[in-house]
Amino acid sequence: LTLTHSLSLTHSHSLTHSLNHSLTHARKKHSEAKMASVQSIGSFGYGQSVTDDDALAYSFPNDLGYGSELQRGAPPKSETSTRILLTGPRRAGKSSIEKVVFHKMSPNETLFLESTTEIVRDDTSNNPLMQFQIWDFPGDIEFDDPAVDTDSIFKTAGALVFVIDAQDEFQDSMLSLHTTVARCYEVNPSVRFEVFIHKVDSLTDDQKLAVQRAIQQQAMDELAQNKLDGIHLNFYLTSIYDNSVFEAFSKVIQNLIPQLPTLEHLLDIFISNCRMEKAFLIDVISKIYIVTDSSPVDIQTYELCSDTIEVVMDVSYIYGLKDGEAAHSNYDPQTASVIKLSNGTVLYIREINKYLALVGMLRNDKFEKQGLIDYNFETLKAAITQVFEVPVSK
Repeated sequence: LTLTHSLSLTHSHSLTHSLNHSLTHARKKHSEAKMASVQSIGSFGYGQSVTDDDALAYSFPNDLGYGSELQRGAPPKSETSTRILLTGPRRAGKSSIEKVVFHKMSPNETLFLESTTEIVRDDTSNNPLMQFQIWDFPGDIEFDDPAVDTDSIFKTAGALVFVIDAQDEFQDSMLSLHTTVARCYEVNPSVRFEVFIHKVDSLTDDQKLAVQRAIQQQAMDELAQNKLDGIHLNFYLTSIYDNSVFEAFSKVIQNLIPQLPTLEHLLDIFISNCRMEKAFLIDVISKIYIVTDSSPVDIQTYELCSDTIEVVMDVSYIYGLKDGEAAHSNYDPQTASVIKLSNGTVLYIREINKYLALVGMLRNDKFEKQGLIDYNFETLKAAITQVFEVPVSK
C-alpha cells in the first residue's frame, strides 16, 4: 500500500512538472506579448513559499484546515480525486476565489496576490463528499497550443470553471472561453462546464443581469455556430465579498457527487419528520454546502447557516479545547449547538464527521421534543455513513 501511494505521488509529480514545462515552452513563443515573473508552484495560505515537493505533498497549512492530518512528505489521501479546473484570463480572480473558499483567506488580503504563473494544485480529499483536486491555471495558458498537453489536463477532469471579470471588457475572455470549452469537450465530453461571472460586487442588480445576459447569449451563439450544441454551460454571478462564490462552488461540487439524489432524499425525510424548514450538510472548513434538501435555497438562509458554523467553531476554540490539545481538535464528535434567534428561529447544529456538519432551521414552536430530533439525527448520520460504504458504479 505504501509503495502504491509512493508511485501515485511520483506520477502526479511528473505530470504536474510536465504540464508546467509545456506551459513554459508555450509561453516562450508569446514572450513579447505576455511576460510574467516565475513563482513557486504553491504557498502555505498567506504567502509562505514552499518547494514543489511540499506543494504536492499537501495543500493546506496545518492550522488552516484540510491538510491538518497529513504528515510532511506523505502522499495525499486520494491521488485519483476528480479534478476541478480553474481557468480564465489573467487577473480575473481565479486564485482569489480558491484562496477565499478553500484557504480562509480574507477577501481584502487577495489584493496582494501575485498573478499565477504555474499550475497550482490543492487537494480537498479529507471529506468523503469532497474528494477533489483544485487545479488553478495561469491566465496566459492557451489550450489550443500544441505544446500544452491538454489530454493529460482534461482526461480526468470532472468540472471546468471558467472565470470572467465582469468589470472588464470580456470579448477576449469569450474567445478564450470558447477555445477552452471546445478543446476540453473534445478530450472529455463528460466534463461539466461552469462559468463564474466574477467581481459583480460593484454592479447594480440591473447591471448584473445585463452582463450575465450578454455573456450567456454570446457564449451560446458561438457554440451553436460551431455545432457544439451538446455543451451545456452553467452561469453564476459571484463575488468574494459575499456568499455568492460559496453558493456557486457548492453547485459545482454537488454536480460531481454521484450520491447526491440519495442524500437529498435522506434530508427530505429528516426535515419532514423533525418539522424543519431547511437543512444543509456543510463542509466546516470551506463553508460550502455539500447537500441540501429538495426545497429551493434562499441565499440569506444559507448565509445564516454558514455563519452559524463559524460561530460554533469560534466558541469551540475558546471553550472546547482541553489542556494540551491541538488547535484543530476543537471540532469533535460531541460538537453540537442549538441557537435560538429573536425572530423565533432555531438553528440546530450537529457533527456528521470531523469535516461535515448538519445545520437545520426550524421554528421555535416546532422545537418541542429535542430528544426526538437527536434520535432522528443519529439515524440520519448512520444512513449517510452507509451510503459511502456502498461502492458507486461508474
